[in-house]
Amino acid sequence: MNLSKTSNPVFKERVFSRGYSSASDVMTVNGTINKTALMLLLVVAAAVFTWNKFFDVANINPEAGFSAVAPWLAIGGIGGFITVLITVFRPQSSGISAPIYAVFEGLFLGGISAFFEMQYNGIVMRAVALTLAVFAAMLFFYRSGIIKVTKKFMLGVFAATAGIALVYFVSFIAGLFGANLGFLYGSSNFSIGFSLVVVAIAALNLVLDFSFIERAAGSGAPKYMEWYGAFGLMVTLIWLYLEILRLLAKVANRN
Repeated sequence: MNLSKTSNPVFKERVFSRGYSSASDVMTVNGTINKTALMLLLVVAAAVFTWNKFFDVANINPEAGFSAVAPWLAIGGIGGFITVLITVFRPQSSGISAPIYAVFEGLFLGGISAFFEMQYNGIVMRAVALTLAVFAAMLFFYRSGIIKVTKKFMLGVFAATAGIALVYFVSFIAGLFGANLGFLYGSSNFSIGFSLVVVAIAALNLVLDFSFIERAAGSGAPKYMEWYGAFGLMVTLIWLYLEILRLLAKVANRN
């Protein structure tokens, strides 16, 4: 199976074909799992920092909470974007850039999560639990063969992911001109249905990531690619968490 066939933009065949024939210490699935776990810990640690920053202020003045973490959100968002580019274009540096990416994303997620938590009490723990449950379910479906990663499956997920990216891009451009695509941000049945579809597509991307990591390890990629594999998986996992968080917020607005 062609390793380039995945909708995750950080998993491309060119990354795994850069003169690795002499590598003696190769990538393993277990090594990638360990590094993914370490990145998760870094995300959580950084998220706790901005989470506490938010509530230290918000518990006194709720309106000032977001302002207190706004600089950290900017640092996390911009820093995360830069480290994504570095990691994608120079995977050899992923042993350094991937953990840094996890820290930046943690700073961003902690602030965003605290903002949602202030509005909807208990939503963050539900989003985390659902994200982990979806992750475990997709891993089970993949390992048991219930979901088979065929060429048609990969192309379908890729097309759906590209379509979602296009919708978000159009929404961003429309927002610059004052337009508001209500179906993306409202709490109508259609808006909630759209979020459910996005969550499903994000979950299916996890299956593609599992397959890609397993096949890359089987192809004898070098050891540092474990960090790259963990990085790609984290990109999808963070996307899934954010989409579940948005979905729960929309449902909460209906009550």
